[in-house]
Amino acid sequence: MKYFINDEFALSRPPEGPVASYVIPFAEWLVDRGYGLVSTRNQVLMAAGFSKWLWQKGIELGDISGAHPGRYLLDRAQRPKLGDNAALRNLLAFLRSQNAIAEEPEADHNPSPVEQHVLAYKQYLQDARALSRQTIINYRPVVRDFLNFRFSDGEVSLTQLRAVDVTNFVQKRISRLNMRRAKIITTALRSFLSYARYRGDITSDLAAAVPIVANWSLSSIPRAIGRNEVTRLLASIDRDTPVGCRDYAMILALARLGLRSSEVVSLELDDIDWVAGQIHVRGKNGQRHDLPLPADVGKAIVDYLRKSRPRNADRRVFLRDKAPIRGFSGPSGLGCVIRRSLKRAGIDSPTKGAHQFRHGLASEMLRGGASLGEIGEVLGHRHVQTTAIYAKVDLDALRTLALPWPGEAQ
Repeated sequence: MKYFINDEFALSRPPEGPVASYVIPFAEWLVDRGYGLVSTRNQVLMAAGFSKWLWQKGIELGDISGAHPGRYLLDRAQRPKLGDNAALRNLLAFLRSQNAIAEEPEADHNPSPVEQHVLAYKQYLQDARALSRQTIINYRPVVRDFLNFRFSDGEVSLTQLRAVDVTNFVQKRISRLNMRRAKIITTALRSFLSYARYRGDITSDLAAAVPIVANWSLSSIPRAIGRNEVTRLLASIDRDTPVGCRDYAMILALARLGLRSSEVVSLELDDIDWVAGQIHVRGKNGQRHDLPLPADVGKAIVDYLRKSRPRNADRRVFLRDKAPIRGFSGPSGLGCVIRRSLKRAGIDSPTKGAHQFRHGLASEMLRGGASLGEIGEVLGHRHVQTTAIYAKVDLDALRTLALPWPGEAQ
């Protein structure tokens, strides 16, 4: 007698064991997260087999732990296949979401002295400084590297730190790095040393001993993608496919609104005011500002929402196209979309990231007569100095101000 999971497939017999009653809800849970028919069927079969094994071993539902899936895979006669571990992880996650099994207790481990300091610093950045997740991700490896450099893998005594330790570390680490990475290292190190002084672990201002990375103010012109390249890129996207429809809307938002990649991927359905024709942007450091929603951007988003966006409870506007279906976990996902799109269009752009569209919009606004204040307002800059670099972009206008070379005067 067949046991129907849904209209698409059935098991040859009803499942047995402590998880049996959860097999159909588990299948529905997988479908809601965007897993296809084949993947859902394979995971349901794995859940049924696991449930039968639990029954044979006399393991009750409430006694299931994270160790049981590994034991089950070892006990099975057939060799584990790609995806078996993920299926069982999904099953346990589902059972925990239903409060059917207990949350897995945190691993009981003893972090090294270096890691203890890194974890305490991370907590400080989260709780006291409220820094973004990406900033903390950037800072932690630097601090870990510095403490290992000074204390190797032994005891960590911050009171022993001296200015020479700081300068030696920076000199050895940044000699072959580009400007951006070198500045992350020095900024993270100053942050950590200020934190150590705040805690009382050190008494002198060692943050002042961190060497300054040479960086002439406004020395470089932002690398912006040109208007023609943006047009070519958008025209190359196949908007008849769900992924193309999404990618077109995201890249158009970058180009027309000058948004950061993080602002695009974090955009939520409630952030768009269709009546007022505005979009609510969550910027850096918790900044929030409203921008007019251009008609073409609004139309592209509507096309995606109506035709291509998977049915999902996630409030993010733009969702991943592969299971589990949900919003992008960070701006790196949009970066991959841009690199793939540029390659497909055969465009050799100044950079491969999202910021070139932001720079491109600012450059076009400047050439169109917009003031630096207006550009800064659109880009969400808090200080005019941040926007001032775009004053160098209009080279034609600057040439009209240049004095003739004395040698050319006749």
